[in-house]
Amino acid sequence: MATSLFDLFKVGIGPSSSHTVGPMVAAHQFAQQLASLDIIENITRITVDLYGSLGATGKGHGTGNAVLMGLEGEWPDTIDPSGVVDRVAQINKTACVSLLSRYPVTLNPESDLIYHRIDRLDFHANGMVLIAFDQQGTERHRSTFYSVGGGFIVEEDEQGQAVLQEDTTKLPHVFHSAKTLMALCHEQDKSIAQIMLENERYWRSEEEIQQGILSIWSVMKRCVQQGIQNEGILPGGLKVKRRAASLYKDLSSKTRMDMITPSLGAMDWVNLYALAVNEENAAGGRVVTAPTNGAAGIIPAVLHYYWEFCPRSSEEGIVTFFLTAAAIGLLFKENASISGAEVGCQGEVGSACAMAAAGLAAATGGSPEQIENAAEIGMEHNLGLTCDPIGGLVQVPCIERNAMGAIKAINSASMALRGDGSHYVSLDKVIQTLRETGLDMNDKYKETSRGGLAVNVIEC
Repeated sequence: MATSLFDLFKVGIGPSSSHTVGPMVAAHQFAQQLASLDIIENITRITVDLYGSLGATGKGHGTGNAVLMGLEGEWPDTIDPSGVVDRVAQINKTACVSLLSRYPVTLNPESDLIYHRIDRLDFHANGMVLIAFDQQGTERHRSTFYSVGGGFIVEEDEQGQAVLQEDTTKLPHVFHSAKTLMALCHEQDKSIAQIMLENERYWRSEEEIQQGILSIWSVMKRCVQQGIQNEGILPGGLKVKRRAASLYKDLSSKTRMDMITPSLGAMDWVNLYALAVNEENAAGGRVVTAPTNGAAGIIPAVLHYYWEFCPRSSEEGIVTFFLTAAAIGLLFKENASISGAEVGCQGEVGSACAMAAAGLAAATGGSPEQIENAAEIGMEHNLGLTCDPIGGLVQVPCIERNAMGAIKAINSASMALRGDGSHYVSLDKVIQTLRETGLDMNDKYKETSRGGLAVNVIEC
């Protein structure tokens, strides 16, 4: 089905859109299915099986906690992150969850929430099966979901086929490639942002779109503020120290003249913004999926760079940034993947870098060709990037990787804006290469913590 900007940019909680946001939504939908089938009062026990990457790194990524909260009726955008730990502790103590907060059933996380570290389901690496039983132990309902990246989920039908809803939406501007998008811009003498805005009007008024975008921007800013206020050690056992607060104090004590050069001074602040967001994400705080949680710091960091360091920055530019970034993100989602479990971190950090580069180029006056070039540069130099989180946690190398992705995005936009938009490699070819590289990539480098740094650091 057609995807909106507000589907790509979703408010949720950390540390992972595919391992936390998607499973919470799936579990919530499963509980609602029991209610709609009018059997929820007869259910006495729930079991959950997590496969592929969900099974391999689900404990470190908070998947189990997300499933429990989803069954209890929570949504990622409204849940209070500060209460999750205590609620999960209570469920572990009582071996009981309250479906939709009203119907208590047995679910012992030790025995009923199973992480299959090796086995995976066919359709996608992030698979989960939820089963409901009655008092006699009879299976009353079963659902299989796939968390396909960015908080998006797909469900199997009764024949075991993943249900990809047929797209019947009639948008005014249909594009499935960068080439088509460029052609639309020229034929109608419109920018990428204008093309995207007219599509978004299918769902919302222009005022609602602008206010919705500025609301997302507000959540991103609050996330940065939270990140620079919180200190201490990130949860999970690696004892990773939060750095954003101390870096903020250091940078705030200096004037711009104290920096080595203005450009390097800006880079320090961009690093801070990205670190702040991704430390909040690693701590399970509220973030915006952009387009995933694992890459959630890149777009906010580049937006802050635009707002703080670019002359003539404005809210109109922020809206242009989001609309343009979303158009590029849709191309990655449709033609390749934004799931680290499917194509490695090139699909998460790489796509976010390209989206941010395109957004910045657009907000600073770039032509459609320059914007497409910025996105292409951003993705081209993330090709082959693996997803190998140490300890199954979204911390090392994930947090620093967002800072590097933000700097790459700014440089990509700068390089593109210095040219006339002509370039040798097209964005479409880079997206195709992303998909093919992901398919060729060994599974141990795709969010399983069975290869790369995840193995070598622990072994050392």
